[in-house]
Amino acid sequence: MRLTLPNRWRAWARVTLVALVACATSGCFDAPKLEERWTRLDFVSTSVSPYQPLTLGARESLAVTVDVTYRAILTGYAVADLRWSEDYSPVSLPMTPEMARLPLAQRIDTLLAHSVSVGRATRAVTGWDHLVERFDLRFGANVPAVLDSTGAGGGGLFLVCYLGAGDLQRRLGMADTLVVTPYTSEAYQVLPVGLALGSQP
Repeated sequence: MRLTLPNRWRAWARVTLVALVACATSGCFDAPKLEERWTRLDFVSTSVSPYQPLTLGARESLAVTVDVTYRAILTGYAVADLRWSEDYSPVSLPMTPEMARLPLAQRIDTLLAHSVSVGRATRAVTGWDHLVERFDLRFGANVPAVLDSTGAGGGGLFLVCYLGAGDLQRRLGMADTLVVTPYTSEAYQVLPVGLALGSQP
């Protein structure tokens, strides 16, 4: 026996099919952007601007307000950090918050592996998907008198914010120290944020 649909159902099916095709061709089913899928840090304000020079050998007071938008359950520490690298300068590793986020995250991964902290602030964090937290972080930093001890003219300063795992180490007769291991961007699906200080490329 052959079954036929009433005219109104056939019309509804045609309209639905046309809508699905239009949606597919216009990108309705596109995957969310990386910035919407990975945990993201964003500068709200900073006391310094990209490529602003700092006085070498001086003690600087820095302030950062950063938003953390979580896309997964994460615990650890949020860190605002002034980093000194002898291997990279603002010319060889340009960095601004307005860059595409994955290349920026990859540059920060590189920087963190080839630099040392000269001042930082930390805050313990626990977040879950869609939570947004705002942190005001202030700290002092001792700017090196020379950025490149080799005399090759390289070296640079960078202000970065990232997430990491913390290990509070107790030290006999001394103040406790917090060792933070940064979460690498692709392994933890985290997008840190940062800017270069000094000479603009």
